[in-house]
Amino acid sequence: MAEHPNGIDPADLTDDDLRREVTHLHETRHETLLNGSEDALDHHTRRMLELEAEFLRRFPAEGAPDPLRTRAGSRREAGQD
Repeated sequence: MAEHPNGIDPADLTDDDLRREVTHLHETRHETLLNGSEDALDHHTRRMLELEAEFLRRFPAEGAPDPLRTRAGSRREAGQD
């Protein structure tokens, strides 16, 4: 990682690598929040946002909310539209 102190550009990751990186960041988020320094949390947040943005760009359908988790979808399901 010395060559890439801020990580590899998310656009340069393969789909599998991107998925793995997003998963790992989500796994380490809580630990970083509770025990990391302010700098560590800032870095983690920046990297998380970069990776998530790339993930959503590549896989928009996977990032779309479940219709029942939206107000409009819930109203439709309840027959209130």
